[in-house]
Amino acid sequence: GCMLDGKLYPLGEIARTENCFRCSCSRDAMRCCSLFHTPIGYDKENCKVVFNKKTCDYDVVQKSDPSKECPVYSRV
Repeated sequence: GCMLDGKLYPLGEIARTENCFRCSCSRDAMRCCSLFHTPIGYDKENCKVVFNKKTCDYDVVQKSDPSKECPVYSRV
């Protein structure tokens, strides 16, 4: 298997790790890519970015009221 962040994963495809990555584990290497995209286009003055581990994505919420979402114009 493969070790990632102190956890052992089996050989083959891993659909989602604890830290929100999709990985492929072989005898030689472990290759991973993220399941989330970072917001870059949003109202930075009134909004903040919070990582949501349950959905494996970033939420952009109002600083004054984190229960309200902000529009996101672009992600990378």
